[in-house]
Amino acid sequence: MIKHRRALAWLLGLACVAGAVIALFDIETPLRPLLISLFLLVVPGAAVVGLLRDRDPLAALSVGAAASLVVNVLLAQAMLQFDAWSPRAGVATIAVLGGFMYVLRVLYRGKNMQTEQGARAK
Repeated sequence: MIKHRRALAWLLGLACVAGAVIALFDIETPLRPLLISLFLLVVPGAAVVGLLRDRDPLAALSVGAAASLVVNVLLAQAMLQFDAWSPRAGVATIAVLGGFMYVLRVLYRGKNMQTEQGARAK
């Protein structure tokens, strides 16, 4: 079961990377709408779920899905408000925000791991 989940996570991650590359380099392919939409919906949600890993899984998934929609809608609203609509900029912004949340998660997990190791030593 764990191997299937890990394989699915890698497949989803590769599809998201492919969607970002397709959008940033303006590659024409029949899968373009699917892969770019997948990237825009999965990346912010996955980043938020990663920050909420110690919570109830259903609650974390619900918050992640809501956060993904909120981030995308707010980004689209801001781009329209400032008359700066650009699909490439939107994908790049989502990628940067997802990367920032990943760094926060790594820093947060690293801090917890150090305190757990210190507690075990005592």
